[in-house]
Amino acid sequence: MPDATDRGATGEALGFDVLARDPHGSRARVGRLTTAHGAMDTPAFVFCGTKGAIKGLTTDQVREAGADIVLANTYHLMIQPGAERVEALGGLHRMMRWDGPMLTDSGGFQIFSMGHGGVADEIKGRMNQARERTLIKVDEEGATFRSYLDGGRLYLSPEVAIDVQRRLGADIVMQFDECTPFNVERAYTERSMALSHRWGDRCLAAFERMEGRAAQGHPQGLFGIVQGGVYPDLRRESAEWTADRPFFGTAIGGSLGGSKAQMYEVVDMAMPYVHPDRPVHLLGIGGFGDVFASVRLGIDSFDCVHPTRVARHGWALKKGAKGERVNLRNARYRDETGPIDATCGCATCRHYAAGYVQHLIKAGELLGMTLLVQHNVHTMVRLMAEIRAAIAAGTLAETEAAWRADGD
Repeated sequence: MPDATDRGATGEALGFDVLARDPHGSRARVGRLTTAHGAMDTPAFVFCGTKGAIKGLTTDQVREAGADIVLANTYHLMIQPGAERVEALGGLHRMMRWDGPMLTDSGGFQIFSMGHGGVADEIKGRMNQARERTLIKVDEEGATFRSYLDGGRLYLSPEVAIDVQRRLGADIVMQFDECTPFNVERAYTERSMALSHRWGDRCLAAFERMEGRAAQGHPQGLFGIVQGGVYPDLRRESAEWTADRPFFGTAIGGSLGGSKAQMYEVVDMAMPYVHPDRPVHLLGIGGFGDVFASVRLGIDSFDCVHPTRVARHGWALKKGAKGERVNLRNARYRDETGPIDATCGCATCRHYAAGYVQHLIKAGELLGMTLLVQHNVHTMVRLMAEIRAAIAAGTLAETEAAWRADGD
């Protein structure tokens, strides 16, 4: 099982070290996560390259925007092009030409979304809309579902999820779990959590059999996932379960409630009981306010499609903007000769006027999306760098005030 002393064939270490803590008493901390493909400082944002690409950008552009780590999705890649093909192409790093740290999820969230709908649907009350379900069944052995490409019958189990992630070759991999919806009874949540724990033990066993290494030979770090819904005793039980197992890191998963306030409460339920020396990842969170709140609770990394998704709809993330972003479709930017953000050093803001970007977006030109995605990626990188500096300096409150004009 890889740990802080494990080294790959070329001498690369896999480990996590805490470098600084918030002097004002929150759980916020600065760390360094070391992988076979380089080290990165935390708190960090993980950019979602779901199908092996950050939408709208080349890998060189992702790197130029300053990203330290990217994510790919086990479920989507096992369907297309298939884990065997990715392995034949040298693994995700070689296939994507990405030479930095990489994370893959296990496909567990897709079980939730295929069977119950997305988290956004649930919170926004859209669950009564007709929507095709591709999940066939979930049982003790795993999950059976239909491919969204051709309707073929597919199967994910703890062992399959670990094998697929081994073939994909990411540095950080996730245990297979069932992500329960918010509005289910406690008994269902408790049964589901227990199932995820049994699946987690099977993931650990499979990981051990594969010697904790990618098919390409480098060490991988396996994260256990905390479940338990909105119930404090279940969250504690699940967090303690992960701490008692030889996982490399911890992820906070499952339903985080029906509001932002409840989400912070749910994360806080687990954090006192996770292993204190392991990196902690929060699945699916990406707003400025959510990041600041979660960093104070002790979260070390985040992943979310938010920066790239809003860019595709014409929104630019911006430090100090009301609502954390501005709409480039608005007429006010039509004749703007300056950049989207005069304080931003991204390639978009260095070279292009906001008025030109607005024209591209309005005209439906793909370049417009590319420029906004690159800006948003850089903005999230900048946010995390300023948060790390603020934790070490004890100025997290001042940094948050500068980034969040309205405090929403």
